[in-house]
Amino acid sequence: MIEDLLEDIAQKNGIRQVNTYLKVATGTGAILLCLLSTSYIAPLFIAALLTFAILFLARVGAKTYAGLFIHPVWFALVNVAGIVLVYGGSTPFWSWDPFPWFSLSVTRESINQGFFVFSRIVGGMSAVCFIALTTPMTDLFIVMRRCRVPDVVVDLAMIIYRTIFILMNQVIQIYQAQVMRLGYSSWRESVHSFASLCGAAFIASWESGEDLIRAMEARCYDGKFALLGENRPVEKMPCLAVGIFLVLSTAVVIVSGNITII
Repeated sequence: MIEDLLEDIAQKNGIRQVNTYLKVATGTGAILLCLLSTSYIAPLFIAALLTFAILFLARVGAKTYAGLFIHPVWFALVNVAGIVLVYGGSTPFWSWDPFPWFSLSVTRESINQGFFVFSRIVGGMSAVCFIALTTPMTDLFIVMRRCRVPDVVVDLAMIIYRTIFILMNQVIQIYQAQVMRLGYSSWRESVHSFASLCGAAFIASWESGEDLIRAMEARCYDGKFALLGENRPVEKMPCLAVGIFLVLSTAVVIVSGNITII
């Protein structure tokens, strides 16, 4: 499961030792450039470079990387289909008027807009995957605190992140116990087992939350979690690579202009 491997991949990837600020700047800069682009060329160019970095520099498996794209791509295709059908335009290739007040059409403008939105989603998703697959959450928490994000927000994010793994572990253990007892042997048993799983997972997560509160009180929690992390230096080669990537991507955004697919 990707959920089980994502944090491990971030901890063991090929560019784990690169300064966290450089990786965050790369992903954030890529997202901003995708939003500023007015052509499909720049987001696809950014996606290609980041995919190369993920697969060959970070050495993340192609199957794992592709698995992260399945659901966003399906979501993007559904939205693009809607844009193509309702966007409108002056040169229709196909049209249909099911109601007097509602019409569907495929035009040159709608195809260009749909593909442009799809390319933005691909570019933005590749940037998010780059950060997620190369930077552990513990490092991101340190960056958030050093960037003066409110302590309440950082602590809440840390608690939520910890709770996700606690809940996931509880659900996996309960599900495996139910499977060993043939809890999913029939449709009726499956419904009953799933209901029991949800109730047991809720109770287990509640108890884990109470244990966390008691542990925090025992350690004299004063409203701010301690964060321990390595202070990695900014090396010349990674810094140069990030600079070249951002400058080159910015140049592509400017040069590509308003180029359309058709």
